[in-house]
Order: sequence, then C-alpha cells, then structure tokens
Amino acid sequence: EVQLQASGGGLVQAGGSLRLSCAASTFAVDGSSITWFRQAPGKEREGVSCLSVSGSTLYLDSVKGRFTISRDNVKNTVYLTMNDLKPEDTAVYYCATIRRCIWFREGPYDYWGQGTLVTVSS
Repeated sequence: EVQLQASGGGLVQAGGSLRLSCAASTFAVDGSSITWFRQAPGKEREGVSCLSVSGSTLYLDSVKGRFTISRDNVKNTVYLTMNDLKPEDTAVYYCATIRRCIWFREGPYDYWGQGTLVTVSS
C-alpha cells in the first residue's frame, strides 16, 4: 500500500514562506514521480509542481519563481518550498504519486494521503 503524508502547512502572512513535506513510508520517493496539487474551497484541484524520477521539475505558471520542489532520498521525503506566498495560494495541499509529470496540472494522480492546509492572509 502506497502511503504519503503531507505536513508543514499553516497560517502565514502574504509574502511569507512555508516548506511542505511529503513523507513516504512504503516506497522510495526517488523511484516515483511525485507531484503536489492543491484544492481551494469551491475550486477544482490543480497541480502545482512535479518532480520526476530523473530529477526534472515542472511548475504551475502562477508559482514559477516562488515555489521549489525538491527531494531528500535519505529522508525519503519530497519538499515544496513556498516563498512570497499570496492569498490565492490558500488551499489544502496534497502530495501524490503520478505516472508522468506532464500530467501534473490535472492528473490523474495515483495515490495521495491527507493534505495539509496552507492559509495566506492578506
């Protein structure tokens, strides 16, 4: 069973930063493409970023230059570092496995766990 746990969300003022963590416990993160997607209240979910097995990265246009996805193979964790946060970044963030990163904006996502809430105040 694939298990992923996102954490690190919280309340932050606009312009602030957060680092989300995605810990995997049943598989190696460097053997799967991992994506972060988010869902804001009343909105469709949208992919934010993806990190492929080869290490290539993709980002939603609105987060380019602000968000960075990375991986720590020793800790078996994928991170999403978010800088210059904006109120429109407010959402529940999930990490998920995905077969191909080019699908990250809309999925399909294979497995994901509980999300972590990010709230950005203006």
